[in-house]
Amino acid sequence: MRTRKIPMFLMAIFMSIPILSLSSMKANAAETKSQETFLKPYSAVYSTIWKKGISLKVEGKQTLSKKADDSWQFVFTADSMIASLNESSIFNVEDHQIIPAKYEYHTSALGKKRDAVLTFDWENKLVHNDVKDKPWNLTIPPKTLDKLSIQLQVRQDLKMGKNEFDYQIADGGYIKNWRFEREKMETIDTKLGRVSAIKIIRTDNLEKGKRTSFWFVPKFDYLLVKMEHKENGESYRLDIESMSQS
Repeated sequence: MRTRKIPMFLMAIFMSIPILSLSSMKANAAETKSQETFLKPYSAVYSTIWKKGISLKVEGKQTLSKKADDSWQFVFTADSMIASLNESSIFNVEDHQIIPAKYEYHTSALGKKRDAVLTFDWENKLVHNDVKDKPWNLTIPPKTLDKLSIQLQVRQDLKMGKNEFDYQIADGGYIKNWRFEREKMETIDTKLGRVSAIKIIRTDNLEKGKRTSFWFVPKFDYLLVKMEHKENGESYRLDIESMSQS
C-alpha cells in the first residue's frame, strides 16, 4: 500500500500545538503569579488632622477590593459636619503594574462642590477628563497613574524590592512627574502596635518648605500607617486607627 505523505503545512500546525499550549500555559501562570503577589484586599480606618489656623480632625476609610471581572477598586472616603470626600480608582494589574480604568473625585465643603471623573482609554493612549462640564482629552504615556492608585503602586513596588520611585500622574489637565525617595527603616507607635516601617519622602515638591512623608509597614503587606504633609504653616496628618484583611 502506498503511504501518503502529510503536507508540510499540516505537519507545522501539528507540531506547533504543544508549543502554543505551553506558551499559553506560561503566560497564564505568569499572570496568575502577578495577581497572587499583588496587594491583598483590605479595609483600613484612619484619623486625619488638618491644621490651618484651626485644627480639624476627620475619620477616613480606605478599602481595596477585587471585583468579579478581576479588576480592582480602591476607595477613600471621609466625612465631617462641614466637609466630605469620596475618591475612587478602578484598575487592572499587569505584571505588577497598575493600569487605571476610571478615577473619580467628589468633594463638598461649606456648600461648595467639586467633581472630577477621569476615564482612561489605553487603546488610544488618552485620558478623558470631565471636570465642571468641560471635558477634554489628554495624551498619556504608558504606566500613567491617577492620584489615588499611586499609593498602591508605591506599596507594590516596595513589595517587589524596588528602590526607584518615579511616576507619571494624570492630574489637572497635565501629566505630572511624582518622585519619591526611600529613607531608613523606623520603629513607630501606631494604633496597630509598635511596628517597623519604611519611610518614604516625596522629592519633586520640596520647594517653599513643602515636605510630605509616608510610613509603610512590610508586616502588614506594606500598608500605609502614617502620612505627614507640611507647607507654609499648614499641616496635614494621617494615622492608622484599625485594619482588617480579607
